[in-house]
Order: sequence, then structure tokens, then C-alpha cells
Amino acid sequence: MKKYLNRLYQLLKSAAKDPRVFLRVVNTVPSICSACGFSRAYKDSGRETGETVSPAANPLWEYFQNHKVGRGIWKWEHYFDIYHRHLARFVGRKVDVLEIGIYSGGSLGMWRSYFGEQSHLYGVDIEGACRAYASDHVTVFIGDQANRAFWADFREKVEGIDVIIDDGGHDPEQQRITLEEMLPRLRSGGVYLCEDVHGRFHKFAAYATGLVNELNSMNPAPSPFQSAIHSIHFYPFFMVIEKHDVPISRLSPCKHGTEWQPFYHWLPNDPGRKTVPEATPPP
Repeated sequence: MKKYLNRLYQLLKSAAKDPRVFLRVVNTVPSICSACGFSRAYKDSGRETGETVSPAANPLWEYFQNHKVGRGIWKWEHYFDIYHRHLARFVGRKVDVLEIGIYSGGSLGMWRSYFGEQSHLYGVDIEGACRAYASDHVTVFIGDQANRAFWADFREKVEGIDVIIDDGGHDPEQQRITLEEMLPRLRSGGVYLCEDVHGRFHKFAAYATGLVNELNSMNPAPSPFQSAIHSIHFYPFFMVIEKHDVPISRLSPCKHGTEWQPFYHWLPNDPGRKTVPEATPPP
């Protein structure tokens, strides 16, 4: 009973803090339920082409497959494709990488091998024993990723980060606090990866969906979040945020061509816009 009362309290607290946003979130609940029903009953009817596509070479997967002894690496197999898809552009460059969750140290070696000799790694773990993995190219910080004071101290000591990989405690609150403290510090063009977002109705996944809502917000000019954030990607148990190389100052729909049907003009500043009570953007 105490657990349910606490959840009710959190709901009421959210409603009191921002009633307008709370009501808009509530309005999306039927759509979320519909999506859950659709996905659970999903049956794919796409036809297979019959062609076999050879997988692209992935140095991270090759490293993992060849790593049989020594410091441990524990990863879901499908993560390696995600890593390479979003991080390949940093290979061979001067890059600062933060990994939260050192555990047995094996992934630090994997990242060093992947990014190259110009990379510097920052490892964060709550266990003091992980200090043993420090080296000339690995700086280790011991602390709790759910502690905002720890991140404030980290930011004072580390100038900037290009890649953040959260493989820490996997608790939604830890994931949320880490993102709030470190995403603004991620350099332009940087990539933020959060692993192990497991299970339906995961609180951090719900939080990330709130970020998507802001990314899709129709504003006269991009909000600070839209200006900085290029994209948000979801994979099984995994979320990725990419930053723009240069913050953008506008999101503009452009019309090219000379022939237009007269029945659909929705842009507020469109000279050819029809006079209608309410303009509705296209689906």
C-alpha cells in the first residue's frame, strides 16, 4: 500500500507543478495503450527478398569475439552494431570518452582499441577497487552517479567530453540524474549513449519520451534543447542522443516548385495560405 500511495503522491506532485503539461501527458495515455496493444499482437507480413546481406565489418564486435581472457567485458550482442553506427566517426580522432560503470575493466581496453591512441578515457564507478584500471590514458573517478555533487566535482576537473556511455547502475533515477548533469556538458557533435534500459514502462524510457516531446515541439524559434540536440534514437534496451555539430538557429520548412494544389496551405507565413479558422500541420 505504501508503494501505491507514494506513486499517487508523485502523480499529484507532478500535476501541481505543471498542470498544463500533466494534462497533455494524460491525454496521450490512450495512444500509449493502443501502441502497447498493437506491438504485443504484432505479426510481420513483410516479404523476404531472399538475398543475403553480408554484415559490415565492426571492429568492436571483432574485438569482443577475440577477447577470450583477461579483463571482463559483458555486453548484449546487439549493442555492438549500435556503438559502431553512432561512434565510428570518432575513430582515429582526438576524443574524450566517459564510461560510467567500469566493473572489470575490459570495456576500457575495448574503447581504447576502437577509438585509437588519440583517445582519452574517463571511467566512473562507485567501487573503489576500480582505481586499479587507471593509466596514462585512463582517468578513474570513484563516486555515485546519482549524486549531483559528484558530477559537479567531475565537471570542474574535466573540461569536456565527446562521448558518454552510461553502463552504470542501470537504475532509472541514476540514468536520469546522469543525463541531466552531463548532457549539457557534452561537446557539440557529441554522442550520449545509455545502456540497459530494460523492461516495459521503464521510468527512464518514459523520461526520454518526454525529451522527444520537446524535440518535436512547434516553436517560433528552436528551443535551447532543439538547438543543441540533433536526434534521439531508441533500440532494444538502449537509447542514444546525438548533438548537432553546430547549434541550429531555426527549423524551417521549405517549399520548392511552382505548381500547387489550392486546398492545402497550413504554414502560418505562407502567402498562399487559405483563410481557415485553424491551420493544421500535415500528419
